[in-house]
Amino acid sequence: MSASSLDPVDYAVISQSIVSAAREMGAKLVRSAYSTVLREAQDGSAALLDADGNTIAQAELIPMQLGTIGHVIQPALALYPKETLAEGDFFVMNDPYSGGQHLQDVFFFHPIFFEGEVLGFSASVAHHLDISGGDPGLNTAATDVYSEGLIIPPVKLNMARDWNGGAFQRILRANVRVPHQTMGDFDAQIAANAIGAARLTELAGRYGVATLRAVMAALLDYSETRMRAAIRTVPDGVYHGEDAVDDDGISDAPLPVKATVTVSGDSIAIDFAGTAPQVRRNLNVPFAATVSASLSCVKGVLTSPDIPFNAGSARPVTVTAPKGSLLNPHHPAPVRARMEASFRAWNAVMKALAQAVPEKVIACGFDTTTVGVLSRLGDRGWSVYLEIFGGGYGAAAESDGCDAVDSPLSNCTNTPVEALDQDFPFFRVVEYALRQDSCGGGAQRGGLGFLRRYEILQEGVRLSLYSDRFRRAPDGLFGGGPGTTGFCEVRRDGEVIALPSKTALDLRPGDVVTIAVGGGGGYGDPAARPSERIRRDEEDGIISAARAAAWTSLPAAAE
Repeated sequence: MSASSLDPVDYAVISQSIVSAAREMGAKLVRSAYSTVLREAQDGSAALLDADGNTIAQAELIPMQLGTIGHVIQPALALYPKETLAEGDFFVMNDPYSGGQHLQDVFFFHPIFFEGEVLGFSASVAHHLDISGGDPGLNTAATDVYSEGLIIPPVKLNMARDWNGGAFQRILRANVRVPHQTMGDFDAQIAANAIGAARLTELAGRYGVATLRAVMAALLDYSETRMRAAIRTVPDGVYHGEDAVDDDGISDAPLPVKATVTVSGDSIAIDFAGTAPQVRRNLNVPFAATVSASLSCVKGVLTSPDIPFNAGSARPVTVTAPKGSLLNPHHPAPVRARMEASFRAWNAVMKALAQAVPEKVIACGFDTTTVGVLSRLGDRGWSVYLEIFGGGYGAAAESDGCDAVDSPLSNCTNTPVEALDQDFPFFRVVEYALRQDSCGGGAQRGGLGFLRRYEILQEGVRLSLYSDRFRRAPDGLFGGGPGTTGFCEVRRDGEVIALPSKTALDLRPGDVVTIAVGGGGGYGDPAARPSERIRRDEEDGIISAARAAAWTSLPAAAE
């Protein structure tokens, strides 16, 4: 059956049922999880793919993980064609040099059978709390990918033989420090994939395989058509943007990320020539993540949320990056902290698009994944706490930036203090607050950053951290002021130990660790912000009286 012969009502019902099934998979993944990073922060995603591995629909969870999930499955399909698969088979992989992103993101793909034929694949990915490696949760000193954890190339397994006590599950369990939580999160992925398979087979039984496949193809074409229409509204031209990672954790030299965005008719080409070479620490970005960051920026700027983010929406966009660069490294460069340079790719593309469609973009936010890990080996084994922090969003043409949310590519949620008290007795949160005055000024102000403080209660606790924007504040746009930088410090015996953004430190009982993230840049001339809005900002505690007075008396285009 062709897409043109579809009944419009059938298409509407079936296509929205597929999207709904992907969302249900995401809900199942989160609600079945064991670790706080998946159960509370929701650092995982789910999707439905067609029989060729094209993404049809996905849950609205982590854009970074799902932007290229259709590419992730391709090495597995090349090794194990769909015609060779049997009931109970599934694929697993996390290798960043075989289509993955970093080792902690483990992908599960289950073929969906109907009457002996593969209809498609249900897919899930979760950030796992610990996947081996040189340090619990995060090895900041890794010099290659082997030091970062257990590498799983694309492999075909069988649920009856290899899981539920089978050999593969036992290998995984033997290589992680928190097996109860980690294996529980793997089971959550399997449960999510089972939901997707059930929903797709229900649709096949009700409407027929031919109709279901035609709807899948039409949904991809729909997203492509809408994306191309959006791109046609952008003036043709070549636009340039640049940002930089603070440093590589070894030297103080910044790592520039440069983007050239070429708009031609209904297509966009993004080239990252001129970006810094790959580095010796874990900031390198597997090319799949570079593509995800670029696609997410283009879609976020140019389209509305009702356009499904699937393989069709990616068709009009091509992305290239020099091999051996920060955004396309040679094996076996470490990649654990790939989000930092991925965000700078996002920022560079955003700045380039600002020259073409200034009313649709946002200023730089803190736009950094700050990962803090507190770990301890006790009598009952390891306990590993991993938190993902965002910051303040950049302002837009008609709105202030959001305060204290995760950054656009990550989209994780807050982990409640109560959940931490329940799971981690070796520390306690003593403060969790917005950072007053952390926003950049402008006609529209940036969003606020925030901080968390932890008091260490027991011996043997280790802190591991990676972040960025500790040196370079996020830029404002069109005269808007910059946001603020972040910091990490440890108060010990009346002294303050200032830590760099990529670090690890053994802690003592009584230490108080502060992790603070910055705010976003402003948009437009600060002198254009109405005085009544500035007074309201002061009354709400967003800015201090001194900052309110400075903003009120600002000369044009200055802060």
